[in-house]
Amino acid sequence: MQLHRVLRVLLLATTAFGQSSQDSALVVSARALVLHRSAIVIDTHADTPQRFLDRDFDIGSADPHDQGEVSLDKARAGGLGAEFFSIWVDPATTDAVNYAKRAADLIDSVYHQAKRHPDRMMMAYSVADIERAHKEHKLAALMGIEGGHAIEDDLHLLNDFYRLGIRYMTLTWSNTNDWADSSGDADDAKVQHHGGLSDFGRQVIEEMNRLGMLVDISHVADKTFYDAVAISKAPIIASHSSARALTNAPRNMTDDMLKAMARNNGVVMVNFCSCFIDENFRKAQEAVREPMNAAIRDFIARERASGKAPQYIDSEPLEHQWLARIPRPPLKSLIDHIDHIAQVAGVDHVGLGSDFDGVSGALPAGIDSAADLPKITQALIDRGYSNSDIRKILGGNLLRVMKDAELVSHELEAGQNTRK
Repeated sequence: MQLHRVLRVLLLATTAFGQSSQDSALVVSARALVLHRSAIVIDTHADTPQRFLDRDFDIGSADPHDQGEVSLDKARAGGLGAEFFSIWVDPATTDAVNYAKRAADLIDSVYHQAKRHPDRMMMAYSVADIERAHKEHKLAALMGIEGGHAIEDDLHLLNDFYRLGIRYMTLTWSNTNDWADSSGDADDAKVQHHGGLSDFGRQVIEEMNRLGMLVDISHVADKTFYDAVAISKAPIIASHSSARALTNAPRNMTDDMLKAMARNNGVVMVNFCSCFIDENFRKAQEAVREPMNAAIRDFIARERASGKAPQYIDSEPLEHQWLARIPRPPLKSLIDHIDHIAQVAGVDHVGLGSDFDGVSGALPAGIDSAADLPKITQALIDRGYSNSDIRKILGGNLLRVMKDAELVSHELEAGQNTRK
């Protein structure tokens, strides 16, 4: 795309967004703080393990210059009770034979943080663990695999990851794998697609149900979504997705999909990334995507030519520089998505899936880190939501889905034992 066209789109975006400084200055009332602190606030997606493993980041760091979005101090300030840390293996920088190893290294990095800070953080594997962490004023650390390619087409590895603490798996990342189609390459004729889930993909979901591992449909192609809803005996989640009716991104969910989630008794955890919650930002990002990706490819090529083995986190600052040129949308954009999903699917089917530390700083105005989560509670109060409904959105809905998945697992195990 020619530079003058890029600049024109950015100018239009600036005009559309207007001033958003009021979001940064939003005053959180005493009522909102009390309500927020009384809830178990759960976020289902943070990419912080990349920082743990590749940058030796200490989650207990109190460095005032740290630009990350999740730390123990920021979690405490924002009343964050439980975080699902994303175990994401970048297929562009990791050889396929090393997918599982990279995932295991990322898992180990989360355990290392919990071991380093036992007074403020604990590993959690169940609803009971999350509730215990809340009572002990500790951050409950859970994990989800982002991208089914990490199991290397092996159900034994899926079981191993569950034993290591994985409690959800996103069926695909932006890449179609050997058994499930992704929204990220749905229109790429060079990619071999399956028409949704393959037979093995169906086995994966059945095994996840048996284990009690949540089926996550963020990133998947629409047909994969409908296959997963039809097959899963347990409620499913979208760990970090928003509403396509408001922002036309293929990773977002149509109203029909939202209604299907309600019938499944699942929950859609709203992604905070501006590209998924604001149509103007999405269009502006699309305008710079081609030159941005070219710059990133050039950077990776130079790094490899110099003998280095770059990971995604190495090119993230470059992506951040490009996206920082686009004005941040107002906090209202995020709340609009929560509101829309609550209206279409019902308030029992919406939650928070921030994508912290994974969106290159492209958060809405007023949300700079986990410390700003109480602003969401205030905004929901301002929209007229009741205390009980706000508690559902902040974490109660996700706890319900986890309980249901645990129950389905017990029932399936009991049925197998009876047949034996």
